[in-house]
Amino acid sequence: MSALVHLTIDGCPIEIEAGATLLDAARAAGIYIPVLCSDDDLHPYGACRLCLVEVEGQRRAMLPSCTTPVTEGMVIRTTSATLEQVRRSIVELLLSDHPTDCLSCPRNNRCDLQRVAAYMGLREQRFHGEKHPAVLDNSNPFYIRDLERCILCGKCVRTCDEIQNRRAIHYAYRGLKTKIAAELDRDVRDSLCEFCGQCVTKCPVGALYTRSEFEHGSPTGVTKTICPYCGVGCGLILETRGSLIIGAVGDRDNPVNQGRTCVKGRFGYDFVNHPDRLTTPLIKRGGQFVPGTWDEAMDLVADKLVGIKKQCGGDSIAVLSSAKCTNEENYLLQKFTRAVLETNNIDHCARL
Repeated sequence: MSALVHLTIDGCPIEIEAGATLLDAARAAGIYIPVLCSDDDLHPYGACRLCLVEVEGQRRAMLPSCTTPVTEGMVIRTTSATLEQVRRSIVELLLSDHPTDCLSCPRNNRCDLQRVAAYMGLREQRFHGEKHPAVLDNSNPFYIRDLERCILCGKCVRTCDEIQNRRAIHYAYRGLKTKIAAELDRDVRDSLCEFCGQCVTKCPVGALYTRSEFEHGSPTGVTKTICPYCGVGCGLILETRGSLIIGAVGDRDNPVNQGRTCVKGRFGYDFVNHPDRLTTPLIKRGGQFVPGTWDEAMDLVADKLVGIKKQCGGDSIAVLSSAKCTNEENYLLQKFTRAVLETNNIDHCARL
């Protein structure tokens, strides 16, 4: 067990494990410090500078709490007239070249910059800087990159590097022209991107959003479930509006994927509400498929299998299992194949 460090934040004595940051200590004490670039899944970065705090006895007047480790006996102030002025100026500078059409933004009411600006009590823009050019990359079928809204926090770059290990996007150019770009500034569709959607989940503003967010808006309900695409068992949280699934994100509480997804788990939910999806068994009668009940379908399949086995033997039947089934279902299927059908002709779709 790590040694404990004792410090004081805003007059409150706090005890926390060594190696934690000042931001960790403040959060553990229930003290709010505004941040835009910090994330529990990513290494501390210190890009936004909103989390500055004052540390007594330090040569530097203010330190970023997300990158500063705790030390024994520290005395920290998270609020003061100077800190509030600095933070307010930082947010005002971010807003100076940021679109203010919040109502038309797909992330309205779910935007961290919007929340921080509200916390600061900002009602008007003091600075009016040169605007970023409106660069919209909708080259892929899953999500849209609106670089006009990007605040260059770097969370998408770090997520792609640290979590997915793809390094598909990076910082490009200098000064006001700085932007997040794929290799050689190509469309994301032509990059190393796997479309896992993790960067979209981490984006604190409306610079990255799914096409579904743009079409349907915010969800009205969420449901925890398991991804149907393979046997790994990743947890998903489905975002819904009525009976329509409009989004899916990884479940951070699931021990298998801890909030991470692949492209299928993140974006492959359209089949659920697709108009071509079969919702009842179809049985061929007179050369035409007609709807039938599940009992009729199961009885027909059982009769056919029994008849084929009696006439031609069990080895005349082969069974193909599916990665979309659970391990338990696949076990039952191979047991049924060997014990009931009396054949070893069973394979799995993952070998195709």
